[in-house]
Amino acid sequence: MSETGTESRPLVRQLPDPTAASNVRYNPSLEELRELAEPDETTTEFGSASYVSEVRSRSADRTKNTVDDEFTDRDHELVDDAIDLAGEREMLCVDRLMGRHPNATFCCRLFVPVEHARIAYAWASLFDPSDGRDPDLYTVHLPDYDETEIRVLPDTGVTTVLGTDYIGEAKKSFLRLFMYRIKQQGGLGLHAGSKRARVRDDDGELQTVGQVFMGLSATGKSTLTSHGCWLEEPEGTAMLQDDVCGLLSDGTVAGSEGKGLFIKTIGLGEDEQPELYEAATAESAILENVAVDDDGTVHFDEDRYTSNSRAIVQRDELESADDEIDLGRMDQLFFITRNPLMPPVAKLNREQAAVAFMLGESIETSAGDPARAGESIRVVGTNPFIIGSEGEEGNIFHELIDILDIDCYVINTGYLGEKSKDIGVTESVTILTEAARGTIQWTDDEQTDLTIPTSIPGLDIEDYYVPDHVDDYESALADLRAERRDYLAEFDDLRQEIEDAVY
Repeated sequence: MSETGTESRPLVRQLPDPTAASNVRYNPSLEELRELAEPDETTTEFGSASYVSEVRSRSADRTKNTVDDEFTDRDHELVDDAIDLAGEREMLCVDRLMGRHPNATFCCRLFVPVEHARIAYAWASLFDPSDGRDPDLYTVHLPDYDETEIRVLPDTGVTTVLGTDYIGEAKKSFLRLFMYRIKQQGGLGLHAGSKRARVRDDDGELQTVGQVFMGLSATGKSTLTSHGCWLEEPEGTAMLQDDVCGLLSDGTVAGSEGKGLFIKTIGLGEDEQPELYEAATAESAILENVAVDDDGTVHFDEDRYTSNSRAIVQRDELESADDEIDLGRMDQLFFITRNPLMPPVAKLNREQAAVAFMLGESIETSAGDPARAGESIRVVGTNPFIIGSEGEEGNIFHELIDILDIDCYVINTGYLGEKSKDIGVTESVTILTEAARGTIQWTDDEQTDLTIPTSIPGLDIEDYYVPDHVDDYESALADLRAERRDYLAEFDDLRQEIEDAVY
């Protein structure tokens, strides 16, 4: 029996052939897709398209996959129903390439009803056009289905997205399987952004440093990845990827999205995030659930519909975006947290880095669960899209960073203590720049039991010493470590040396 039960033909062969099916419009241009989506569009003051969806975040609690969940007859019926409807309704079919690396490129095929063309338009704007190869991965997205259910068949490469019109579900349906396929090849999928920094070291010599940023949505991943760090030639940065990468066994960090970025826009400002702001106000941008008046006036600082407002922006609108999406080598890995007991930055040994990977500590955002926004959460690998054993994922991560000799850090982009000291974009970018330069001075601090900076050029780091901002710091730290130990003990597959390295 296959993933899908006892179907008479392989599942993907039950989908309509878009080149022959009379009910399918195959690979329309972006211009045609926008025209089809016109009834749902509010045109912004910048000439870009803006849409409002009914569902405004991922439906994680309605998502099941055949590796981690037991599929019932009803689950198989949902998949079969979606496949049948794709052959009956008037559909759009769009093929795109995810990735460019020879060992990490997949052809993705999306089916969506014509009346929901805005989903196809936005999704197609993120990825490179197909070169005509056969698809590897398939998604049938039916927003107006009467139940909200997402079903994932990893080995077949099929996802059915039912009853939600959130663009992020279409995007992540493919990126989830991208990461799964990378793991099957001996690498690891990362919910991460990547960039290349060219900076002068302590001796004034130019060096190139590959940086990767792992973090949950809305923790600053896009901001740090795309920021130019205020560098001037011959120094500079190049943004490679914003959301999902594949760490291959040879150390290459393969990108996934070749054309666009799906950025969070609430509070997007021209001062601290000039590149993202410029891209989001370009005519090529696509806004979702952003506050836009009837006359097209855009209010990025207003959560009229949701605090999870989004924009798809084009890479070629970002000055820091490189033509390439693959990073040849990862030199530095940053875990983005918003845990108020963590310093602005700490340097981690291999086992501590594996702990940080497993903890995935942050603050829940409206992108994940609007009802819990602001709560402290832990997500393994800061990656809500892992398929398979999470403990084994941590073991693989530990092996790879050890073999590849990667420097690992945890960086706090939130605040210290009870919001007594904010850590802003300026502070975080300064840390990244000086880490790349190798100019940060480190010490093993007894009170925090972490390796923390004693000096960072351009930053008064002594003002950010965590114990100075937390009442009864020792007790709070002891409680945090106990929570972390209990959490790690839940993963039966996780190696003991990682559990023992709790910091």
